[in-house]
Amino acid sequence: MNSAKKSFYEKQAQTIIKNLQTRKMEGYYCESAGDAKRKLAELLSGSVKRVAYGGSMTIDDNGFKSVVEENGHELIVRENYKSPEEVKELKAKQVNADVFLMSTNAITLDGELINIDGRGNRVSFLIYGPESVIVIAGMNKVVANVEDGLRRVRNIATPPNCIRLNKKTPCSVTGKCGNCFTESICSQFVVTRMSMIPGRIKVILVGEELGY
Repeated sequence: MNSAKKSFYEKQAQTIIKNLQTRKMEGYYCESAGDAKRKLAELLSGSVKRVAYGGSMTIDDNGFKSVVEENGHELIVRENYKSPEEVKELKAKQVNADVFLMSTNAITLDGELINIDGRGNRVSFLIYGPESVIVIAGMNKVVANVEDGLRRVRNIATPPNCIRLNKKTPCSVTGKCGNCFTESICSQFVVTRMSMIPGRIKVILVGEELGY
């Protein structure tokens, strides 16, 4: 990445971090995913924590879950819970987790988080339950406003996710949102404009393109 783009990302991030503070959320900027992993370890430091996570290519592809276990914390591996009884147990563990780890589909320059979800489990734990939420997002997720964020999610983030999940949606064929109702993973549209509990939501912005 050239120096001009690095400087641009940093300036954007500082604007967002200032606005997150106004919205009672904490913000941090890291130049790389490696720096973000170190910041995650720092935020998790102290007592041993039980950590849950939401579906995210940012989290899955960049080793953030490994940071949890490498630093002595308990990672609730949701893929290990398969039967209806186990899934019920998983939900109880997730909602009572010390930390919920996730990315965001978009974040505005004003510090609003924009997420679209299928079942709603990821956004539900962002909104309520776990004591702390840590959001990790590449600067490719930054948008001007909520409207741009919704367009980004529907036309940039969702199509590759539908392809990855083998969903037969219009966007998986055309690359453009078809506002469908068949196998859509776009059931819930959630905009987080502030944190009711100061500091509960912490956002790590990363000066790289991460995830969709």
